[in-house]
Amino acid sequence: MRLRFTKMHGAGNDFVVVDGVRQTVQLEPAQWRRLADRHLGIGADQILLVEPARGAGVDFRYRIFNADGGEVEQCGNGARCFVRFVHDQGLSERRALRVETMSGIIEPALEDDGRVSVDMGPPAFDPAAIPFDASGLAARTLGDDTLWPLEIAGALRWISVVSMGNPHAVQVVDDVDAAPVATEGPLIERCARFPRRVNAGYLQVLERSQARLRVWERGAGETLACGTGACAAVVTGIRRGLLDASVDVHTRGGRLSIRWDGGNVRMTGPAETVFDGEIDLPVAPLTDPE
Repeated sequence: MRLRFTKMHGAGNDFVVVDGVRQTVQLEPAQWRRLADRHLGIGADQILLVEPARGAGVDFRYRIFNADGGEVEQCGNGARCFVRFVHDQGLSERRALRVETMSGIIEPALEDDGRVSVDMGPPAFDPAAIPFDASGLAARTLGDDTLWPLEIAGALRWISVVSMGNPHAVQVVDDVDAAPVATEGPLIERCARFPRRVNAGYLQVLERSQARLRVWERGAGETLACGTGACAAVVTGIRRGLLDASVDVHTRGGRLSIRWDGGNVRMTGPAETVFDGEIDLPVAPLTDPE
C-alpha cells in the first residue's frame, strides 16, 4: 500500500506524521514498526496519526504509536509537530486547536515566534493514576514530593511517579551525562510495578530556572527530547523545592520551556518539518528483523 507522510521533529524527537484525514489509514502493529524502522522504513521515535474529530468541541483526533508498534496515550513534542503539520498542510487555519488524545483533550497553539505551546493539563501523582504498584513500599517525602524506592539491578533508586497523561518515573541526578540511562532505563521501563511500563527520566538541576534532562522512553528507547518527560521532570523539581515555576529544560536535541504554577503544565518548544514523501508499505503480516 502507498502511504503519504511527513517527517518532522521537535527538539530532535523525530516523528513520521501521517494524514488520516485525506487518506484512509488502518495499519497493524508490524506496519507501524516498519514505518519507524531506521533501516527498513522511514525512521522515527514515534508515528503520529492525524484523524478527524470524533465528537463536538474538538478539531482533530491525535493518535501516537511508538517505534515498537504500540499505541500510547500522549506525546508532548508530537503535539507541537501536530499543530505545525495541520497548519502547514492546510487542514486548519486556526492557530490554536483543541485536540482529542487517548488521555484527554489538549490545547496546542502556534505562537508568533514560530514555536508551539501546548497546555498539557494537570499532572497526577496518585500511584493508581500512573499506574504504579506501591504496595509494600515505604515512601519518603522531600518538600511536597513523594519519593518511592525501587531496586534496580541491585541498586536502590528513589523515584517520583508522575502522570502527564502517560506514566513517568523521574530521578534527580548530579550529572545526566553519567546517568545510567541506557542500562537502567530499560529495567525501570519494564519494572513489574508499572503494569503499563513507564518512561524513565533523569533530571539534573543547573539552577532554579535551568535544567538538563535525558529520558528513556517507553517503547522507543532514549530519545533526543521528551516533551511529557520534561513536564514531569520540572513538576518533580518544583515539588522538591529545587526549581522555580518557569524552567528551560535542555535536552540533547534542544530547549523546551516548561511552566507550572500548580495547575496545568504549559510547554513551549520548536516543531520543524524535515521532508514530505511517500512509501510503499508492505501489507501485514511482516517479519521483523532478527
